[in-house]
Amino acid sequence: MSFLIAMPEVMGAAAADLAGLGSTLGAANAAAAAQTTGILASAEDEVSAAVASVFSAYGQAYQTMSAQATVFHQQFVQALTASQGSYAAAEATANATLQSVEQDVLGFINAPTQALLGRPLIGDGANGTAPGEAGGDGGLLFGNGGAGGPGGAGGDAGLIGNGGAGGSGAALGLFGGHGGSGGLLFGNGGAGGAGGTGATGIGLPGGNGGSAGMIGIGGAGGAGSEAAALTGNTGGAGGAGGNGGWLQGDGGAGGIGGAGGSADAAGGLFGSTGGTGGTGGIGGASGLFGAGGAGGQGGIGGEGGVGVEGGVGGSGGTGAVGGSGGWLFGDGGAGGAGGEGGTGGGGLAEDGGTGGEGGSGAVGGSGGWLFGNGGAGGVGGQGGTGGLSSANEGNGGAGGSGAVGGAAALLFGAGGAGGAGGNGGDGALAIGTPGDGGNGGNGASGGGGGLLFGDGGIGGQGGDGGSGNGNLDGEGGDGGNGGNAVLIGNGGNGGAGGTGVTNGTGGAGGAGGLLFGAPGTAG
Repeated sequence: MSFLIAMPEVMGAAAADLAGLGSTLGAANAAAAAQTTGILASAEDEVSAAVASVFSAYGQAYQTMSAQATVFHQQFVQALTASQGSYAAAEATANATLQSVEQDVLGFINAPTQALLGRPLIGDGANGTAPGEAGGDGGLLFGNGGAGGPGGAGGDAGLIGNGGAGGSGAALGLFGGHGGSGGLLFGNGGAGGAGGTGATGIGLPGGNGGSAGMIGIGGAGGAGSEAAALTGNTGGAGGAGGNGGWLQGDGGAGGIGGAGGSADAAGGLFGSTGGTGGTGGIGGASGLFGAGGAGGQGGIGGEGGVGVEGGVGGSGGTGAVGGSGGWLFGDGGAGGAGGEGGTGGGGLAEDGGTGGEGGSGAVGGSGGWLFGNGGAGGVGGQGGTGGLSSANEGNGGAGGSGAVGGAAALLFGAGGAGGAGGNGGDGALAIGTPGDGGNGGNGASGGGGGLLFGDGGIGGQGGDGGSGNGNLDGEGGDGGNGGNAVLIGNGGNGGAGGTGVTNGTGGAGGAGGLLFGAPGTAG
């Protein structure tokens, strides 16, 4: 049995090209007709007249044949165009029939479970549309969960499929929707939706990421929302990352915290304090094999309010803990960094506001039970800049402290590096007496190495003191200690102290392994 494959769009293009070619030939024949069908004799003798007559006869015969060829060409183009339409119509009919057959077959397959459980066997869940409406669950066997409507949760997958994404609440001032769960056998968790700003101006949290089943990656947590301006409210917390598959899969990253709202501009005796940045979301954990998710970063602090004496800037949000690595094998997730402190408010007659303190970093996740490195500790946030004033400018805020690196796996693995301290904020410099710089944050210790083998993590560097712009600079933060090895491995080096009007002290080096290994050097 032979088969014919037709491409209607190619046939249509060929017909158009042939029609254009026919027009070109017709124009050329018409232009040549006068010169070839009525040739004048070159002289009045009989020979010249006979020669002219012969060539004219050839020209007339050519024109007659060309007219017949033109008719055939037109008929061929018409036939090709008609065939293209017929094939296109047949193809459309066949597609519609196949789609109908496909729907009929799926309907027949899904009918029993749809009637008994209200859920198909195969197919994706419907997306939510109304505010708060959850996405539909995917088919019991195959199918992805539907995305949630604004602020709605994503639908869960069945056996195989990805969870639906949680709906964002940003447009309507709602909580972020949680992501749907991945398939029990295979599939990733859905991402959490971003949070919106509530009716009172407070930042609302992002949704948590969905967890995977046996194999798959956890969904990322949604970002917390920024608090409304001129409210001094706290930013929304980031959503937690979903857990990876219990057999294999990385944990999802935590969402970032929302920025704190700026303080009101009432201009009273004392300016109000800016809002605190939102806390980051916790990183998701892994199962047997896989890395933990990174913790979310804290949000930025809000600006202090204007007053006779400026208000203090809001503190940066705290970072979130990184997820644990797989129970058998996997690295821990990095801890989230602290948010930057808010700028101090302007002073109308007295001092400008002090910049907000930087948020603290969070601890890195621990490595897996057998193999795995600890996650790095989160970095401290930078202190906010001081507020402006015609009298005394505001001082910079202190930098946030770094966090301890995650511990290595019980048997094999290196400890995570300690987080560095945040730099101090700069004092304001405009028209008044410059403000002092903020002190740098302290670095944190590195994590310990594995019991049998593994180096200790390096200590975090101390943050630098902020600039006083000709006035007093901030003090440098102390460096963190290096992590200790246990049996075999080198101790981590201590972190260097930060620079400032007084430099910070470097951290001590970690101890080397009892059986083999060198101690770390001091910072």
